[in-house]
Amino acid sequence: MKKYSILIAILITAALSIYATNTYNASSSKEGKQVTKEEPQKQQTEKSEEIMVQKVSCPPIPEKITFAGQEIPQDDIDFKERLDKEIVVNMYRHSATILFLKRSKKYFEVIEPILKENGLPDDFKYLAVIESGLGNVISPAGAAGVWQFMRTTGKNYDLEINKFVDERYHLEKSTRAASQFLKRLHRIYNDWILASAAYNRGQGGISEALEDQGVNSYFDLYLNPETSRYVFRMLAVKLIMENPEKYGFFIEDNEYYDTPETKTIEVSESIDNLKSFAIEHGTNYKTIKLLNPWIRSSKLPKGKNPYQIKIPK
Repeated sequence: MKKYSILIAILITAALSIYATNTYNASSSKEGKQVTKEEPQKQQTEKSEEIMVQKVSCPPIPEKITFAGQEIPQDDIDFKERLDKEIVVNMYRHSATILFLKRSKKYFEVIEPILKENGLPDDFKYLAVIESGLGNVISPAGAAGVWQFMRTTGKNYDLEINKFVDERYHLEKSTRAASQFLKRLHRIYNDWILASAAYNRGQGGISEALEDQGVNSYFDLYLNPETSRYVFRMLAVKLIMENPEKYGFFIEDNEYYDTPETKTIEVSESIDNLKSFAIEHGTNYKTIKLLNPWIRSSKLPKGKNPYQIKIPK
């Protein structure tokens, strides 16, 4: 009997020892988890504090601003706020702004001489920037190309538009068309700012607003939100693009996009297969389409006049 009592005592002692060990391990594991959980929180807090110390500055607004040779009056009650808003939007919309800055060399070297040739102020290259960001885009309303011509307006200014050809995407031809359109608007208003606003709103909309409100300046008009911002967007883009470093954009010369070297061939007959045409001229379909975005199909019927097609030089 005594022998059994000793055996029972040994078993009970062993059981208590195992229980105590498991309890201690569980407790230690729990405490360990609490310690490791606190570390990421601490690191995250420190990281948040680091982010909070970054400096976000207000954009500088010069005392004198001109557009197309006109000095812009800054005594309007809300002028500074409206211009400041557009500068802030473009200054801190980094991806879009840096892209049209990088594209500017490639597009402006085509646009600037055409504006000069047509007697337009050089500043109108900034209208192309706010219209399209210097890209061959199409709007939800159907306006297309760098200058964002609607189909009817484009045809009115001799741009060919059909399922094979859309010269709204032809940079040289659409720039000439935009120049003629803006010159016509200037003859109506004798004011480049109002001509710019009418390019966006339409001649009818601006003329009606001027008459209804009894004023003769864009800056005195109460307009729909898009046209109300339009000229201020153009002014803001001009300020940033003329002084990018002043507004926080630093681009090295070799970081601007370049225009590829090309030569032009005149085509009087139809092209039944653009891929075959490309191969015959030592290039490929993709390159032909990129260099000539106005060609909208894989074939090109004979036109009223010969087409000028760019190929790699």
